[in-house]
Amino acid sequence: MTTKIQVVFYSMYGHIYRMAEAVAAGAREVPDAEVSLYQVPELMPDAILEQYGAKAARAAFAHVPVATVERLAEADAVLFGTPTRFGNMCAQMRNFLDQTGGLWMKGGLVGKVGSVFASTGTQHGGQETTITSFHSTLLHHGMVIVGVPYTEARLMNMTEITGGGPYGATTLAAADGSRQPSENELAIARYQGRHVAQIASKLKAG
Repeated sequence: MTTKIQVVFYSMYGHIYRMAEAVAAGAREVPDAEVSLYQVPELMPDAILEQYGAKAARAAFAHVPVATVERLAEADAVLFGTPTRFGNMCAQMRNFLDQTGGLWMKGGLVGKVGSVFASTGTQHGGQETTITSFHSTLLHHGMVIVGVPYTEARLMNMTEITGGGPYGATTLAAADGSRQPSENELAIARYQGRHVAQIASKLKAG
């Protein structure tokens, strides 16, 4: 029995894309998991992306297909990835979710597994508030929320600065975007993908 896993993300400079790839890799470790990667539509004009130095970075994941609201209903689990904007999800992800009213009316996501991973510019830049506020939308859709339990020992890594918590995998990009996800952060992301896929598979099997 195939378990369909979708990883739906927005990435401006590539940090969340790298995390999304790690999440997807973890999910693919689960037998019979069919994993698809999608990015939500961009809202910023090319000129602004160029001004922010993001246009070149986005070329690295230009091949990833664009997510559609209708396709969400096909999944057994959806892992959402977003950068943080002042302690909340980014506008691109919010805009995408705001178009899911039709799915909500039909109960199209009820009982599906939902999970969130994120990035911030600084160590205390809203990783937890971004993920937990994101959960409100998933709860309105009736999704079963899954995070990262402390059986993932890397959550307790005290030897380095690292993202990651019980709410979901995170990475610290630095205020100027210069820091890339660490191996500890990517490992937590892989764990999250695998953990979500395992739970979705068990739920689907009944």
